[in-house]
Amino acid sequence: MNDEINYQNNPLHGVSLKNLLIEIVDHYGFELLFAYLNINCFNNNPSIDSAVKFLKKTDWAREKVEAFYLYQFKGLPRASDEQFELPPRDRLVPPNQTPGIPAELSLEDADRLREKRIRKAALHEQEASHRPVPGKRTSNRSNTPPSSNSDPWAKWKK
Repeated sequence: MNDEINYQNNPLHGVSLKNLLIEIVDHYGFELLFAYLNINCFNNNPSIDSAVKFLKKTDWAREKVEAFYLYQFKGLPRASDEQFELPPRDRLVPPNQTPGIPAELSLEDADRLREKRIRKAALHEQEASHRPVPGKRTSNRSNTPPSSNSDPWAKWKK
């Protein structure tokens, strides 16, 4: 009984990966899917069959496509933090939430989103470079390079 309720609250239940791809490709096209998801199977010789083959072998890409299907194509609100930790096929939607209409997407919006992601990644890398690495000893020496007339190996030479 409980499993039956769970299946009813999962929009991906009973939807094959191939049918899911057919739906979103028919609506958005391969170019827009590549622009939003940045998965090469939508860019290099795209076809439904090759995309299904790739996505079945690649968990991270399949989950990205399934999440896109749920939240962009089906228009569901973002999952709770607890549900968001689960793969999209395991997420449950509250009974009062029903799928809506597909989001209107454009290549211009995809470009803005890509630029935002690039800025966020650069900021994350910058913050990471300033953090001390756990377990790594820090040196007390200054970061100034030795003068050109000093020989760093002089004390070991005989």
